[in-house]
Amino acid sequence: MELETIENEDISVKDLLKKLKEWFNYLLSKWLIIIVAGIVGSILGLTYSVLKKPVYTATLSFALEDEKGAGGLGGALGLASSFGLDLGGNGGGIFTASNLTELFKSRSMVEKTLLSPVYVEGKKISLAENFLQNNEWRKKWSDNPKISSIQFLPDADRSKFTREQDSILGLIYMDLSKTGLLVAQKDKKISIITIDVSSKNELFAKNFCESLAKQVGEFYIDTKSKKARMNMAILQHQVDSIRRELNSAIIGVAVANDNTFGLNPALNVRRTPSAKRQVDVQANTAILTELVKQSELAKVTLRKETPLIQVIDQPILPLPKERFGKAKGILLGGFLAVFLMIVRLVGKKLFDELSF
Repeated sequence: MELETIENEDISVKDLLKKLKEWFNYLLSKWLIIIVAGIVGSILGLTYSVLKKPVYTATLSFALEDEKGAGGLGGALGLASSFGLDLGGNGGGIFTASNLTELFKSRSMVEKTLLSPVYVEGKKISLAENFLQNNEWRKKWSDNPKISSIQFLPDADRSKFTREQDSILGLIYMDLSKTGLLVAQKDKKISIITIDVSSKNELFAKNFCESLAKQVGEFYIDTKSKKARMNMAILQHQVDSIRRELNSAIIGVAVANDNTFGLNPALNVRRTPSAKRQVDVQANTAILTELVKQSELAKVTLRKETPLIQVIDQPILPLPKERFGKAKGILLGGFLAVFLMIVRLVGKKLFDELSF
């Protein structure tokens, strides 16, 4: 039994080698077809590499402000809180690095960026309009005049857009999100975030990258310092109000003193208005002094909150570009064509053998 098993195995190996030799000879007999397929594939690959436009990548990196304590302002902030004032010392907690990367990729920020103005060949247009021109989308919509005639003016009111405009902006956002926009924090230990914008148009990539960073920076500053700005506005209003009251009290003291000039010392009751106004002056002076201190503290806090994003590197022309090389096109095109031709020949031979 063991001898028969060994003989069967030998026969199987011999049959396999024979079959492989048969297939090799068959493919060798079709060498001309395979070579022609390789040449055609190489030509197609070369044509593709010539026609395919290079992709430009604009890169911008910035440092995110460290979320540190109030430091020397701690005592002053505590004093302010005792007066019922929140000067925003703990603001901005939502803007961690991971949250900020998502903010850059959000539809709201991208659409605001697309509506920001840019100068192309001396003409002021929006980045959305620039995108449509670069990608020739209007040519695809030539059979639909209603859509192809839609314009996106710079700094347009987003709330007044039509359904068609919303749809087009949504399509642009989807296209950029899938292939054109990459925001990443390379190292979680380092608060440096990098924005990469890829486009077939070099100027669009640069302009969009810079405009997006500007839009997010403004939103970041406005949101994080909002509480501090509100408190500063309230304090400034109170300072102005108390100052008017103090000026009025000072004038009142002067008027009361004039009315009692040369008064009989026995008639002290006539000095009451002057005494009351003097108390008002002292009280308003004390209140104004404290409010001015709090107002200056609020200004310091606002300045502390404002510088939130520090740009490190900006995109500089010429931008790095990625091109599908001619040699790569020839090799890949030729290899793919030869592979597909071999698969076709093998499939045809198997089909013919199974048909009998």
